[in-house]
Amino acid sequence: MEKHWKEYQVGNQNIDNLISELAKRSGSLETESLLREILTTTVKLGMESGDKGDLKLVNNALKELRYSFKIFSPYRAVKKVIIFGSARSKKESEEYKMAEEFSRKLTEKGYMIVTGGGPGVMEAGNKGAGFGKDFALNIRLPFEQKPNPYIDEKDKLINFKYFFTRKLIFVKETDATALFPGGFGTQDEGLEMLTLIQTGKSRPRPIVLMEPKGSGYWSAWMDFVNNQLVKEGFIKKEDLNIFCLVKTVDQGVKYIEDFYRVYHSIRYVSGLTVLRLNRKISDNTLKLINQEFKDILIGGEIKFSPPTEKEILEKEFLNLPRLAMNFNLRDYGRLFKMIHIINSD
Repeated sequence: MEKHWKEYQVGNQNIDNLISELAKRSGSLETESLLREILTTTVKLGMESGDKGDLKLVNNALKELRYSFKIFSPYRAVKKVIIFGSARSKKESEEYKMAEEFSRKLTEKGYMIVTGGGPGVMEAGNKGAGFGKDFALNIRLPFEQKPNPYIDEKDKLINFKYFFTRKLIFVKETDATALFPGGFGTQDEGLEMLTLIQTGKSRPRPIVLMEPKGSGYWSAWMDFVNNQLVKEGFIKKEDLNIFCLVKTVDQGVKYIEDFYRVYHSIRYVSGLTVLRLNRKISDNTLKLINQEFKDILIGGEIKFSPPTEKEILEKEFLNLPRLAMNFNLRDYGRLFKMIHIINSD
Protein backbone atom coordinates (compact mmCIF):
# COMPACT_ATOMS: atom_id res chain seq x y z
CA MET A 1 0.00 0.00 0.00
CA GLU A 2 2.87 2.38 0.82
CA LYS A 3 4.34 1.87 -2.64
CA HIS A 4 0.94 2.36 -4.23
CA TRP A 5 0.24 5.77 -2.72
CA LYS A 6 3.73 7.04 -3.55
CA GLU A 7 3.03 6.24 -7.20
CA TYR A 8 -0.22 8.19 -7.03
CA GLN A 9 0.77 11.77 -6.33
CA VAL A 10 0.12 15.25 -7.65
CA GLY A 11 3.76 15.59 -8.72
CA ASN A 12 4.47 18.77 -6.81
CA GLN A 13 6.51 17.94 -3.72
CA ASN A 14 5.18 20.81 -1.63
CA ILE A 15 1.55 19.94 -2.42
CA ASP A 16 2.14 16.21 -1.90
CA ASN A 17 3.71 16.93 1.48
CA LEU A 18 0.70 19.05 2.47
CA ILE A 19 -1.69 16.26 1.39
CA SER A 20 0.31 13.72 3.38
CA GLU A 21 0.25 15.90 6.48
CA LEU A 22 -3.50 16.53 6.18
CA ALA A 23 -4.17 12.82 5.75
CA LYS A 24 -2.21 12.05 8.92
CA ARG A 25 -4.14 14.67 10.87
CA SER A 26 -7.56 13.62 9.54
CA GLY A 27 -7.42 9.84 9.29
CA SER A 28 -6.59 6.82 11.40
CA LEU A 29 -3.75 4.39 10.76
CA GLU A 30 -6.23 2.16 8.92
CA THR A 31 -7.63 4.93 6.70
CA GLU A 32 -4.68 7.28 6.20
CA SER A 33 -3.49 5.88 2.87
CA LEU A 34 -7.00 5.87 1.37
CA LEU A 35 -7.66 9.39 2.62
CA ARG A 36 -4.38 10.48 1.03
CA GLU A 37 -5.57 9.10 -2.31
CA ILE A 38 -8.93 10.87 -1.99
CA LEU A 39 -7.21 14.17 -1.26
CA THR A 40 -4.78 13.63 -4.14
CA THR A 41 -7.67 12.96 -6.52
CA THR A 42 -9.42 16.13 -5.33
CA VAL A 43 -6.33 18.27 -5.88
CA LYS A 44 -5.68 16.67 -9.29
CA LEU A 45 -9.25 17.43 -10.28
CA GLY A 46 -8.79 21.06 -9.31
CA MET A 47 -5.54 21.33 -11.26
CA GLU A 48 -6.75 19.50 -14.36
CA SER A 49 -10.35 20.63 -14.80
CA GLY A 50 -11.46 24.14 -15.56
CA ASP A 51 -15.09 23.08 -15.91
CA LYS A 52 -17.08 24.34 -12.95
CA GLY A 53 -19.87 21.87 -13.76
CA ASP A 54 -17.49 18.93 -13.36
CA LEU A 55 -16.37 20.18 -9.98
CA LYS A 56 -19.94 20.80 -8.81
CA LEU A 57 -20.93 17.25 -9.78
CA VAL A 58 -18.04 15.69 -7.86
CA ASN A 59 -18.58 18.00 -4.89
CA ASN A 60 -22.31 17.27 -4.61
CA ALA A 61 -21.85 13.52 -5.07
CA LEU A 62 -19.12 13.35 -2.42
CA LYS A 63 -21.24 15.35 0.01
CA GLU A 64 -24.24 13.06 -0.52
CA LEU A 65 -22.16 9.93 0.03
CA ARG A 66 -20.43 11.32 3.11
CA TYR A 67 -23.70 12.30 4.76
CA SER A 68 -25.33 8.96 3.88
CA PHE A 69 -22.45 6.99 5.40
CA LYS A 70 -22.76 9.10 8.55
CA ILE A 71 -26.50 8.37 8.87
CA PHE A 72 -26.26 4.61 8.21
CA SER A 73 -23.03 3.90 10.07
CA PRO A 74 -24.60 3.35 13.52
CA TYR A 75 -27.02 0.79 12.07
CA ARG A 76 -24.66 -1.34 9.95
CA ALA A 77 -25.12 -4.39 12.20
CA VAL A 78 -28.90 -4.43 11.58
CA LYS A 79 -30.22 -6.09 8.43
CA LYS A 80 -32.26 -3.79 6.21
CA VAL A 81 -34.76 -4.37 3.41
CA ILE A 82 -35.20 -1.90 0.57
CA ILE A 83 -38.77 -1.55 -0.70
CA PHE A 84 -39.29 -0.40 -4.29
CA GLY A 85 -42.69 0.33 -5.83
CA SER A 86 -44.93 2.90 -7.45
CA ALA A 87 -45.22 6.42 -6.05
CA ARG A 88 -48.71 6.52 -7.62
CA SER A 89 -50.27 3.63 -5.70
CA LYS A 90 -53.36 4.70 -3.74
CA LYS A 91 -53.87 3.92 -0.06
CA GLU A 92 -56.73 1.56 -0.94
CA SER A 93 -54.67 -0.38 -3.51
CA GLU A 94 -53.64 -3.95 -2.79
CA GLU A 95 -49.95 -3.20 -3.28
CA TYR A 96 -50.11 -0.37 -0.72
CA LYS A 97 -51.77 -2.64 1.84
CA MET A 98 -49.31 -5.44 1.08
CA ALA A 99 -46.27 -3.17 1.44
CA GLU A 100 -47.51 -1.80 4.76
CA GLU A 101 -48.09 -5.28 6.20
CA PHE A 102 -44.79 -6.54 4.77
CA SER A 103 -42.88 -3.68 6.37
CA ARG A 104 -44.62 -4.14 9.72
CA LYS A 105 -43.89 -7.87 9.89
CA LEU A 106 -40.24 -7.39 8.93
CA THR A 107 -39.57 -4.77 11.59
CA GLU A 108 -41.28 -6.99 14.17
CA LYS A 109 -38.61 -9.57 13.31
CA GLY A 110 -35.77 -7.10 13.83
CA TYR A 111 -35.21 -5.76 10.32
CA MET A 112 -35.12 -2.10 9.35
CA ILE A 113 -36.87 -0.70 6.27
CA VAL A 114 -35.46 1.59 3.60
CA THR A 115 -37.68 3.33 1.03
CA GLY A 116 -37.37 6.06 -1.56
CA GLY A 117 -39.20 8.39 0.80
CA GLY A 118 -42.03 9.33 -1.54
CA PRO A 119 -45.77 8.53 -1.66
CA GLY A 120 -47.48 5.30 -2.73
CA VAL A 121 -45.70 2.03 -1.97
CA MET A 122 -42.79 3.94 -0.44
CA GLU A 123 -45.16 5.64 1.99
CA ALA A 124 -46.69 2.28 2.88
CA GLY A 125 -43.23 0.93 3.70
CA ASN A 126 -42.48 3.77 6.09
CA LYS A 127 -45.98 3.62 7.56
CA GLY A 128 -45.73 -0.09 8.37
CA ALA A 129 -42.30 0.12 9.96
CA GLY A 130 -42.01 0.38 13.72
CA PHE A 131 -40.96 3.71 15.19
CA GLY A 132 -37.34 4.51 14.42
CA LYS A 133 -36.90 1.40 12.28
CA ASP A 134 -36.98 2.99 8.84
CA PHE A 135 -35.02 5.24 6.51
CA ALA A 136 -36.15 7.36 3.58
CA LEU A 137 -33.88 8.25 0.66
CA ASN A 138 -35.78 10.98 -1.13
CA ILE A 139 -34.88 12.33 -4.58
CA ARG A 140 -35.16 16.02 -5.42
CA LEU A 141 -37.06 16.35 -8.70
CA PRO A 142 -38.14 19.40 -10.76
CA PHE A 143 -41.72 18.85 -9.59
CA GLU A 144 -40.36 18.05 -6.10
CA GLN A 145 -41.25 14.67 -4.69
CA LYS A 146 -42.08 15.58 -1.11
CA PRO A 147 -41.17 13.14 1.68
CA ASN A 148 -44.15 11.13 2.91
CA PRO A 149 -45.57 11.92 6.38
CA TYR A 150 -44.67 8.54 7.93
CA ILE A 151 -40.96 9.15 8.34
CA ASP A 152 -40.76 9.19 12.14
CA GLU A 153 -37.23 10.45 12.65
CA LYS A 154 -36.14 13.24 10.33
CA ASP A 155 -32.47 12.40 10.84
CA LYS A 156 -33.16 9.19 8.90
CA LEU A 157 -34.41 11.17 5.89
CA ILE A 158 -31.75 11.84 3.26
CA ASN A 159 -32.47 14.09 0.27
CA PHE A 160 -30.48 13.32 -2.88
CA LYS A 161 -29.76 15.46 -5.91
CA TYR A 162 -28.50 12.56 -8.00
CA PHE A 163 -30.15 9.24 -8.80
CA PHE A 164 -26.79 7.47 -9.05
CA THR A 165 -25.69 8.31 -5.49
CA ARG A 166 -29.14 7.43 -4.16
CA LYS A 167 -29.12 4.08 -5.97
CA LEU A 168 -25.62 3.34 -4.70
CA ILE A 169 -26.81 3.79 -1.11
CA PHE A 170 -29.91 1.67 -1.81
CA VAL A 171 -27.60 -1.23 -2.65
CA LYS A 172 -24.71 -0.61 -0.27
CA GLU A 173 -26.73 -0.14 2.89
CA THR A 174 -29.35 -2.88 2.52
CA ASP A 175 -29.38 -6.68 2.67
CA ALA A 176 -32.59 -7.63 0.83
CA THR A 177 -34.79 -6.20 -1.91
CA ALA A 178 -38.57 -6.22 -2.26
CA LEU A 179 -40.06 -5.13 -5.59
CA PHE A 180 -43.73 -4.17 -5.71
CA PRO A 181 -45.63 -3.17 -8.88
CA GLY A 182 -44.47 0.16 -10.26
CA GLY A 183 -43.48 2.22 -13.26
CA PHE A 184 -40.22 3.08 -15.01
CA GLY A 185 -38.48 3.89 -11.72
CA THR A 186 -39.35 0.55 -10.14
CA GLN A 187 -38.32 -1.32 -13.27
CA ASP A 188 -35.06 0.63 -13.42
CA GLU A 189 -34.22 -0.02 -9.77
CA GLY A 190 -35.21 -3.66 -9.97
CA LEU A 191 -33.34 -4.41 -13.19
CA GLU A 192 -30.23 -2.65 -11.94
CA MET A 193 -30.35 -4.74 -8.77
CA LEU A 194 -30.70 -7.93 -10.81
CA THR A 195 -27.83 -6.87 -13.09
CA LEU A 196 -25.52 -6.14 -10.17
CA ILE A 197 -26.25 -9.55 -8.69
CA GLN A 198 -25.98 -11.39 -12.03
CA THR A 199 -22.56 -9.84 -12.73
CA GLY A 200 -21.21 -10.19 -9.20
CA LYS A 201 -20.93 -6.44 -8.62
CA SER A 202 -23.18 -6.76 -5.58
CA ARG A 203 -23.03 -9.46 -2.92
CA PRO A 204 -25.77 -12.12 -2.95
CA ARG A 205 -29.06 -11.02 -1.39
CA PRO A 206 -32.67 -12.15 -1.41
CA ILE A 207 -34.78 -10.39 -4.06
CA VAL A 208 -38.55 -10.88 -3.84
CA LEU A 209 -41.09 -9.82 -6.45
CA MET A 210 -44.18 -9.00 -4.40
CA GLU A 211 -47.38 -9.66 -6.38
CA PRO A 212 -50.48 -8.50 -4.48
CA LYS A 213 -53.90 -10.09 -4.55
CA GLY A 214 -55.62 -9.80 -7.92
CA SER A 215 -52.47 -8.59 -9.72
CA GLY A 216 -50.65 -10.27 -12.58
CA TYR A 217 -47.88 -7.65 -12.70
CA TRP A 218 -44.85 -9.85 -12.00
CA SER A 219 -46.42 -12.95 -13.55
CA ALA A 220 -46.68 -11.07 -16.87
CA TRP A 221 -43.10 -9.84 -16.41
CA MET A 222 -41.97 -13.43 -15.82
CA ASP A 223 -43.66 -14.48 -19.07
CA PHE A 224 -41.60 -11.86 -20.90
CA VAL A 225 -38.40 -12.94 -19.15
CA ASN A 226 -38.97 -16.62 -20.01
CA ASN A 227 -40.30 -16.12 -23.55
CA GLN A 228 -37.81 -13.47 -24.61
CA LEU A 229 -34.73 -13.28 -22.38
CA VAL A 230 -34.32 -16.98 -21.55
CA LYS A 231 -35.67 -18.41 -24.82
CA GLU A 232 -33.50 -16.10 -26.95
CA GLY A 233 -30.42 -16.80 -24.84
CA PHE A 234 -30.04 -13.25 -23.51
CA ILE A 235 -29.85 -14.66 -19.99
CA LYS A 236 -29.31 -18.17 -18.66
CA LYS A 237 -32.22 -20.11 -17.20
CA GLU A 238 -30.14 -20.41 -14.00
CA ASP A 239 -30.27 -16.61 -13.63
CA LEU A 240 -33.89 -17.02 -12.51
CA ASN A 241 -32.47 -18.36 -9.22
CA ILE A 242 -31.44 -14.87 -8.14
CA PHE A 243 -35.01 -13.76 -7.40
CA CYS A 244 -38.34 -15.20 -6.28
CA LEU A 245 -41.93 -14.25 -7.13
CA VAL A 246 -44.23 -14.42 -4.10
CA LYS A 247 -47.94 -13.76 -3.72
CA THR A 248 -48.27 -13.24 0.05
CA VAL A 249 -46.51 -11.17 2.68
CA ASP A 250 -45.62 -14.24 4.71
CA GLN A 251 -43.98 -15.89 1.70
CA GLY A 252 -41.87 -12.78 1.14
CA VAL A 253 -40.80 -12.52 4.77
CA LYS A 254 -39.96 -16.23 4.89
CA TYR A 255 -37.87 -16.06 1.73
CA ILE A 256 -35.76 -13.24 3.18
CA GLU A 257 -35.35 -14.94 6.54
CA ASP A 258 -34.50 -18.30 4.94
CA PHE A 259 -31.81 -16.68 2.78
CA TYR A 260 -29.83 -15.81 5.90
CA ARG A 261 -30.72 -18.93 7.87
CA VAL A 262 -27.28 -20.51 7.33
CA TYR A 263 -25.62 -18.25 4.76
CA HIS A 264 -24.14 -15.12 6.34
CA SER A 265 -21.98 -13.24 3.83
CA ILE A 266 -19.43 -13.54 1.04
CA ARG A 267 -15.85 -12.35 0.63
CA TYR A 268 -13.45 -12.54 -2.31
CA VAL A 269 -9.82 -12.91 -1.28
CA SER A 270 -6.97 -13.28 -3.80
CA GLY A 271 -9.01 -15.35 -6.26
CA LEU A 272 -10.70 -17.35 -3.53
CA THR A 273 -14.43 -17.07 -2.82
CA VAL A 274 -15.29 -17.44 0.86
CA LEU A 275 -18.83 -18.03 2.13
CA ARG A 276 -19.25 -17.17 5.80
CA LEU A 277 -21.95 -19.23 7.54
CA ASN A 278 -24.04 -18.72 10.66
CA ARG A 279 -23.31 -22.34 11.57
CA LYS A 280 -21.35 -25.24 10.14
CA ILE A 281 -23.17 -27.37 7.58
CA SER A 282 -23.21 -31.16 7.68
CA ASP A 283 -20.66 -33.30 5.86
CA ASN A 284 -23.51 -34.69 3.75
CA THR A 285 -24.47 -31.20 2.55
CA LEU A 286 -20.84 -30.40 1.80
CA LYS A 287 -20.60 -33.59 -0.26
CA LEU A 288 -23.84 -32.72 -2.06
CA ILE A 289 -22.78 -29.22 -3.10
CA ASN A 290 -19.43 -30.54 -4.31
CA GLN A 291 -21.28 -33.03 -6.51
CA GLU A 292 -23.89 -30.56 -7.74
CA PHE A 293 -21.75 -27.47 -8.32
CA LYS A 294 -18.44 -28.74 -9.63
CA ASP A 295 -19.28 -26.95 -12.89
CA ILE A 296 -18.92 -23.48 -11.34
CA LEU A 297 -15.43 -24.14 -9.98
CA ILE A 298 -12.27 -23.43 -11.94
CA GLY A 299 -10.50 -26.12 -9.94
CA GLY A 300 -10.35 -27.89 -6.60
CA GLU A 301 -13.24 -28.53 -4.24
CA ILE A 302 -15.52 -26.64 -1.89
CA LYS A 303 -13.93 -27.02 1.52
CA PHE A 304 -14.34 -25.93 5.11
CA SER A 305 -11.85 -23.16 5.75
CA PRO A 306 -10.47 -21.02 8.58
CA PRO A 307 -10.54 -17.22 8.12
CA THR A 308 -8.11 -16.00 5.48
CA GLU A 309 -5.18 -13.78 6.46
CA LYS A 310 -6.94 -10.75 5.04
CA GLU A 311 -10.10 -11.46 7.03
CA ILE A 312 -8.01 -11.87 10.19
CA LEU A 313 -6.23 -8.59 9.48
CA GLU A 314 -9.54 -6.81 9.00
CA LYS A 315 -11.25 -8.71 11.84
CA GLU A 316 -14.17 -9.90 9.72
CA PHE A 317 -16.53 -12.34 11.45
CA LEU A 318 -13.67 -14.47 12.76
CA ASN A 319 -16.01 -16.62 14.87
CA LEU A 320 -18.03 -17.87 11.89
CA PRO A 321 -17.42 -21.16 10.01
CA ARG A 322 -16.48 -20.84 6.34
CA LEU A 323 -16.55 -22.53 2.98
CA ALA A 324 -13.84 -21.67 0.46
CA MET A 325 -13.81 -22.41 -3.26
CA ASN A 326 -12.34 -21.37 -6.59
CA PHE A 327 -15.61 -19.96 -7.97
CA ASN A 328 -15.55 -18.95 -11.64
CA LEU A 329 -17.05 -15.51 -10.81
CA ARG A 330 -19.55 -15.95 -13.61
CA ASP A 331 -22.39 -18.34 -12.75
CA TYR A 332 -24.09 -16.38 -10.01
CA GLY A 333 -27.45 -17.98 -10.69
CA ARG A 334 -25.87 -21.33 -9.86
CA LEU A 335 -24.19 -19.81 -6.81
CA PHE A 336 -27.61 -18.69 -5.57
CA LYS A 337 -28.94 -22.22 -6.01
CA MET A 338 -26.05 -23.50 -3.91
CA ILE A 339 -26.82 -20.94 -1.20
CA HIS A 340 -30.43 -22.17 -1.14
CA ILE A 341 -29.21 -25.77 -0.66
CA ILE A 342 -26.85 -24.66 2.12
CA ASN A 343 -29.77 -22.89 3.82
CA SER A 344 -31.82 -26.09 3.70
CA ASP A 345 -29.19 -28.00 5.69
